[in-house]
Amino acid sequence: MNENTNRLFAFINAEHMFNYENGIELTHVEPGLTRGVLHARPSSYNSEGRIHGGAIATLADTIAGCCACSTGGDCVTSSCSIEYLRSGQGDLFCEATPKKLGRKLSVIQVSVTDTEGKMVATGTFTFFMTRPGEA
Repeated sequence: MNENTNRLFAFINAEHMFNYENGIELTHVEPGLTRGVLHARPSSYNSEGRIHGGAIATLADTIAGCCACSTGGDCVTSSCSIEYLRSGQGDLFCEATPKKLGRKLSVIQVSVTDTEGKMVATGTFTFFMTRPGEA
């Protein structure tokens, strides 16, 4: 692991931070590929007994942002589009790969699957790239 990878893991997986408190764990980072998991808990579900769409979008946004930052720097989400393909139950897995890693804008595609490998959602996220500490 390099310094940037260590920084991403430390920030995303830090106890008592947003991602940690919502069951999101970053599991893999390399330039151009990130993976993570939503560890489903009672607060992840909607009134229908399925993973809430907001929880899925949060997982996708988090893992996509890590992909955008996988070569260094920081970012903020500029826009996103997510397509929900089927309901999710149990832990969900997200993989993010770049369509474009840029100096000012990065565009990342994501796929979210369930424990059986069925596609739950896909999406595209655009990030405005910043220098560390600049937002």
